[in-house]
Amino acid sequence: MCGIVGYVGKREAYPILIKGLHRLEYRGYDSAGVALLNGDLKTFKCVGKVSDLETFAKDMDKTGSVGIGHTRWATHGEPNNVNAHPHYSESKNLAIIHNGIIENYAPLKEEMKSRGHVFLSDTDTEVLIHLIEDIQENEKIDLEEAVREALQEVHGAYAIVIVSKHHPNQLICARKGSPLVIGIGEKEFFIASDATPIVEYTKNVIYLDDEEIAVVKGTGELSIKTIKNQVKTPYIQKLEMQLEMLEKGGYDHFMLKEIYEQPRSIKDTMRGRLHVDKGLIKLGGLVDYENKLTHAERIIIVACGTSWHAGLVGEYLFEELARIPVEVEYASEFRYRNPVISEKDVVIAISQSGETADTLAAIEMAKSKGATILGICNVIGSSIPRTTHGGSYTHAGPEIGVASTKAFTSQVMVLTLMALLTGHNKGTITESRYHQLLNELELIPEKVKKVLTSDEQIKAIAAEFKDAHNFLYLGRGYNFPVALEGALKLKEISYIHAEGYPAAEMKHGPIALIDESMPVVFLCNNQSAYEKIVSNVQEVKARKGRVIGIVEEGDEIIQKLSEFTISLPRTEEPFSPILASIPLQLLAYHIAVMRGCNVDQPRNLAKSVTVE
Repeated sequence: MCGIVGYVGKREAYPILIKGLHRLEYRGYDSAGVALLNGDLKTFKCVGKVSDLETFAKDMDKTGSVGIGHTRWATHGEPNNVNAHPHYSESKNLAIIHNGIIENYAPLKEEMKSRGHVFLSDTDTEVLIHLIEDIQENEKIDLEEAVREALQEVHGAYAIVIVSKHHPNQLICARKGSPLVIGIGEKEFFIASDATPIVEYTKNVIYLDDEEIAVVKGTGELSIKTIKNQVKTPYIQKLEMQLEMLEKGGYDHFMLKEIYEQPRSIKDTMRGRLHVDKGLIKLGGLVDYENKLTHAERIIIVACGTSWHAGLVGEYLFEELARIPVEVEYASEFRYRNPVISEKDVVIAISQSGETADTLAAIEMAKSKGATILGICNVIGSSIPRTTHGGSYTHAGPEIGVASTKAFTSQVMVLTLMALLTGHNKGTITESRYHQLLNELELIPEKVKKVLTSDEQIKAIAAEFKDAHNFLYLGRGYNFPVALEGALKLKEISYIHAEGYPAAEMKHGPIALIDESMPVVFLCNNQSAYEKIVSNVQEVKARKGRVIGIVEEGDEIIQKLSEFTISLPRTEEPFSPILASIPLQLLAYHIAVMRGCNVDQPRNLAKSVTVE
């Protein structure tokens, strides 16, 4: 949500900024802009895409080796040219870009207006840069000190980068509750909201912590202090990301590429962790917390969106395999309740980006009550891994498409490994069953690859239903969360209304919707509830609903009842959600493409929700 990029060094800044903004388009945005410093401080910004910004600035002077760029997802003020970032200070000697929300901007704005400040935009961001300049001028202090004092007056979340006409070889950046990373080059620095714009230029990065301010200069100087003026020693990390991971690699969309990457991403999630020959599961980030998991009285899983659906699968896994009661909570609701949490609880927080604002707030609240917090996250160095006690990275690689695909299956795989490890440690599964499951788990990547061979068949089904106005997704047991996830995928990228339900709940309301124009996707690949699912399919057929059956290979009964079927390789039931989610991803993808939708950047959505 919103994107930041900045550069200071010897190179021309504009090409770096524009390329960086293109790399950040997946985060979701409605306007874009840059500010460049070359004697004068110039801004170019407009509503629309980064390509619109390039057209807008085509014939303008874009020279300068210091600059900042931004893609804005509107919060305060509608998407338009004036509200787009960067924003000037009153004198136009400073410009700022900002991710996050300044919650007390309104009283600050009124106070400064009473002192003669004139604001051009409706944004909270413009208020912040006016405040910084106001403090600097009134107190006669340097810019860094003014930034530090201003940030102590504001409430909310921010990641900011500031460029100053009077400091022609310097950028100042700071963060609280919104990510910011600094790339270190040879007498040059790259700043971004995540590592995707940086990896092309350097592997050495620093992730700022909350309430830290960094000053970077084109001479190679870097200093970091807290807003309380405490000097910090930078911790430099190596990026594992490769540039080719950020390219489409011949696919039409990132989403399709990421769907097809799942055999590899699932294997990468298991690599070094699943040792079938030794009968072992090793999760390095959990070594010190295995005992906590084993003796937990309760597990609470907190997440948002697709990660919440992965958490629902985790509930089935932990309760069946480890016999630990599990509650799965929307982080956005959990943080505002007064939940009963004790030191005997383990909280598992799931987030692809590691920056989800509601999930981070839920973590802090649960920590304050003494719970052990474990994280499942894809982005190394992000906020959640640094906030939790322990956890596991999914190692899915960068996910650029807004609609999560490989991140979901990798999250489910980590939860599967955690549940199996805990169940084995507790003795709640027999040795023979444990080894049986390990052997099957090793085969999942190849079985996912086999599911992907159904792509053309799924594409034909998509053509049949691309003009539908509604969809129902129904599943039981482990595949109820998959029904929810399948419906979410379709809603996100095709804008078709879709709902997921437990199949047995159909008769408690949704059955009223079924007629000859209603497609109903049945997840029928779990044997424990097979006969019940058959009955549900027959009920839909009796009301002329159009049935799409997701079945196991060799199924004959549902194949005869369904108008269309997609066959999956047989697997153990706890692993069925991974296989079942793949055709639903492909179905949503093809329907969205056929409807002319922007698959990788669906309207109104952002990849990571870093503000409330």
